[in-house]
Amino acid sequence: MDPFLELLRALKATDARFLVIGVWGANYYAHAGSVVFETRDRDLFLPPDPANLVKAWDACLVARFSLWAGEEPLDQPRDLWLAERVVERRALVRATREGGLEVDLSLVMAGFEFETIWTERRVFQVEGVEVPVARLSHIVASKAAAGRQKDRLFLATHEEALRQLLGKVDF
Repeated sequence: MDPFLELLRALKATDARFLVIGVWGANYYAHAGSVVFETRDRDLFLPPDPANLVKAWDACLVARFSLWAGEEPLDQPRDLWLAERVVERRALVRATREGGLEVDLSLVMAGFEFETIWTERRVFQVEGVEVPVARLSHIVASKAAAGRQKDRLFLATHEEALRQLLGKVDF
């Protein structure tokens, strides 16, 4: 199985709440190979809930991902106390797996709160795995709100394809 789907299956097994966001999230809305967007990593948006974060970390370990905070391995023990510190700081934790797959576990999505995105999510089925994804309009709006150079470049480069996809699939 694809390592990313393996991670999503493990997350579902722990009842962790998460959403696929970012460029990879936008790819779920693409209906043709010519519209697929390239990205180096994948992004999951999690609620600022320490108990949920511990579940997500446990799922990462089950799926054979290592956890990193910046350039350092995430501290041990990976318990509720540590999760509370991560949530307080809205710190990014990166899950990595041999072979180069990187998944950002983010508690922040520019311009949005988790619950808003969660209630409007769309669920895709991929190889028997339910994949909850933020609405394409939310992904695009968040990239615009973030204002990072890489986000501006993505939006400018793929403006026409995104307009077409938004017109077809985001309702």
